[in-house]
Amino acid sequence: MKLNTLKPAAGSVKNKFRKGRGEASGNGGTAGRGHKGAKSRSGYSKKIGFEGGQMPLQRRVPKFGFKNINRVEYNGINLDVIQNLVDEKKITDTLSKEILVKHGLAHKNDLIKILGRGELKATVNITADKYTKTAQEAIEKAGGKAELTAK
Repeated sequence: MKLNTLKPAAGSVKNKFRKGRGEASGNGGTAGRGHKGAKSRSGYSKKIGFEGGQMPLQRRVPKFGFKNINRVEYNGINLDVIQNLVDEKKITDTLSKEILVKHGLAHKNDLIKILGRGELKATVNITADKYTKTAQEAIEKAGGKAELTAK
């Protein structure tokens, strides 16, 4: 090993030029940052969405619509889904929120609304938070009961 053959380990040397190390280096003075302004200063970092003082896009675009904070979300279960549960012998004569949660059709904190799509042939007593008019009529026509949960 000789001093003239020594080289730094591969990847250890990051850049060829040492910026801001005097005029003779060719990169002194402003060190390639230009004159004045925020970008020339140490510690500069641009905020996300900053457009040089111009009104940013997210503030220029018009906002519209309305979100009702008092809206009540219901998890809809159709009659054909209930009939399918009866056909697969997963339920017999009663249907409640606990049974729907057990079969993965609802979460324990969901409000349940029975919807009228499909046909119900089986006699089922259903307990839910809400019913559509057609669903309630179809349940009673099939010989079942449409009961509201006690709040």
